[in-house]
Amino acid sequence: MKKHNIFKVVLVTMFLLLVLSWILPAAYYSGEYVDQGRVQMGLFDLFNYPLTSLSYFGYIAMFIVFVGGFYGILYKIPAYRTFLDKIVNFSKGKEKVILSLMVILFAVLTSICGVQFGLIIFVPFVVSLILLMGYDKIVAALVTVGSICVGLAGSTYSFNNLNVLTSYFNLDLKYQIGVRFVILFVGIALVIFNTLMYIKKSMIDVKIEKKTVKKAEEKVEIKEEKVSTKTVEKNSGKKTVSKASSKTGKTNSKSKTANKSSKSRKSDNKAALKDEDIIVVRETRNDNSDFVPAKVDSKHKIWPFVVTSILLFVLFVLAFITWGENGFGVKLFDNMTKSVSEFTLFKFPLFAKLLGTFNSFGNWTITDLFLPMAMIILILAIIYKVKFDDIIDGFVAGAKKALAPAVIVILIYTILVLVTYHPFQLTIYKAILGLGKGFNIVTT
Repeated sequence: MKKHNIFKVVLVTMFLLLVLSWILPAAYYSGEYVDQGRVQMGLFDLFNYPLTSLSYFGYIAMFIVFVGGFYGILYKIPAYRTFLDKIVNFSKGKEKVILSLMVILFAVLTSICGVQFGLIIFVPFVVSLILLMGYDKIVAALVTVGSICVGLAGSTYSFNNLNVLTSYFNLDLKYQIGVRFVILFVGIALVIFNTLMYIKKSMIDVKIEKKTVKKAEEKVEIKEEKVSTKTVEKNSGKKTVSKASSKTGKTNSKSKTANKSSKSRKSDNKAALKDEDIIVVRETRNDNSDFVPAKVDSKHKIWPFVVTSILLFVLFVLAFITWGENGFGVKLFDNMTKSVSEFTLFKFPLFAKLLGTFNSFGNWTITDLFLPMAMIILILAIIYKVKFDDIIDGFVAGAKKALAPAVIVILIYTILVLVTYHPFQLTIYKAILGLGKGFNIVTT
């Protein structure tokens, strides 16, 4: 089925790399090029490497499942849909500006904070807004995935993304920082441009489709009137009636014809569409149940969502900006964390025991987000009086939806494990880089 295309691509890639491990020799570079010969991958490895991947990167898959459960509970709160609708209503007439701001925000956060995985928290929320604005999943993908990719390409102060390169080449984090910001801004401009161009093309297609359907309906109406006129003439020829009765008959036939044509316009659209060339356009609005919560008619207070959303976003930014020695050199949060962990009450380290092991802002990982997310969702559930059974049901339902993406992540990391244990790719790199002398921008 079409929905399994990503699984197919990943599995085919794994099989292709397995075959290449039998054809190409493995090699690594440690001061010099070291040829290892062929290090073939076996069939049992196809099942062992996913377990290795799970042991190293399982926390990312777990985070994706947790985010799915988080939104599953939100879907149980009707006020969440009201909150989304309020934002959509506010953005009317300003949709393109809002989309551009979303791209900038995602790209800059990725570039400065290195939070490409952490942003998964906000992706379902942003996707819901974009779909409710009337755009399709391609626009949602451009705004979210596109902007994150640009943020990665234009990484600036994100130590998590750059620490391997900076340490290997013995460079400062601020090395060529201006150039990297130029790459970031150019990338943002390209994503916004492509998004707006796609929207413009989609809007034209929608207008053409509506115009074509309208013409087709008019054609059916004209055909039906001709048929009705012929029927009236036949019936009037069969019997001789008075002028008065013939007038009445004509009036009745007209009213019947009008009723028949109005019914026909509703029921016989398929026949109309055959007479015109219809441009096929996006039809994603009818299938957004997985991404948009059900619409609610009643009114709900939204201030808890406003407050918790702001708190989560501020916490997110503060936690992932590289404040310490590896970034901006700010020691405030390191000192605060140390003071909290060393605080004692009657010689008992209260917060150290209560909170356990915790990192200072600037050193957080995505696993540190579990606790604040759990606290926020529980607070919202209490405020909106969500039953405990509904919390469990919502979490399970959301986690099930997130299970497929989590499995895909593990399979993709399995490919990383594969090319690490069977590094034949260096043979390919050497062949390509050897096409020219010295540094060649094209081959590189």
